[in-house]
Amino acid sequence: MDGLVIFIKHLINSVQVGSIYALVALGYTMVYGIVKLINFAHGDFIMVGAYVSLGTIPLLLKLGLPAWFCVVFAIIVCSLLGIITERIAYKPLRGSNSLSVLITAIAVSLLLQNIFLLLFGSAAKPFPNVFNMKALQIGSIQISGATFLTIIISVIVMIVLQLFVKNTKLGKSVRAVSENSKAATLMGINVNHTISLTFAIGSGLAAIASIMYCSAYPLADPYMGSMLGLKAFVAAVLGGIGSIPGAMLGGFIIGLVESMTKAYISSQLADAFVFGILILVLLIKPTGILGKNLGEKV
Repeated sequence: MDGLVIFIKHLINSVQVGSIYALVALGYTMVYGIVKLINFAHGDFIMVGAYVSLGTIPLLLKLGLPAWFCVVFAIIVCSLLGIITERIAYKPLRGSNSLSVLITAIAVSLLLQNIFLLLFGSAAKPFPNVFNMKALQIGSIQISGATFLTIIISVIVMIVLQLFVKNTKLGKSVRAVSENSKAATLMGINVNHTISLTFAIGSGLAAIASIMYCSAYPLADPYMGSMLGLKAFVAAVLGGIGSIPGAMLGGFIIGLVESMTKAYISSQLADAFVFGILILVLLIKPTGILGKNLGEKV
């Protein structure tokens, strides 16, 4: 029975980690769906969100506001950063070869890392607990409030995002630009504004993920988004990059693989298993699990 309880605890942990990966993967898939760009700076937006939250929490507490309200400021800053990055770094490269765009994305990532390294130093900073939820007790299994909240938020975000893309006027504009930007322009859709909106949404999701990640691993440093972003990218590819449900599915699978590898095989091999999945997917099914109509999804 003890073995079963331990397995269930590892399973719950994998769902929490997978939820974080899924939130980040949603950002990747939104941006790729509309401009066919792998924004490798996306992971660093998570780092920016974490530092913005750290800076605003003391002010919020002085004003008598709850610490979790920092997520609002993180979303605003990361969304603006996403829009500015798209306008300055990526918009001039539309129509360029993919290698130029890839190099630019890596350059933006390194720029953000080094800016925050200069501003805050390389030492990791402790992140306070922003959610004062009581743990849930189900028999002999205890689920922390942060874990429960992370899972619930990720599912809600996926549902809201899917409804937004499918049922709203702006969402339909996003789908139209994704399928054919020139035809969308002829239909009166402002392509530039639509692309900026997509970057804002994706970057805002990174801000939410930063709070969830720091609640599970309460440290922030300038490099925290690098590995997290790469694993979320694997999740997006596994689920079918460009597919919103695929990003969620891929996130949960990667979280499961990583957690179970650490628990039952070796913590040192967890990353190898995750990136091994990327190799297998690219060899066997490059479009991912739900990526059959990759060119038509957002």
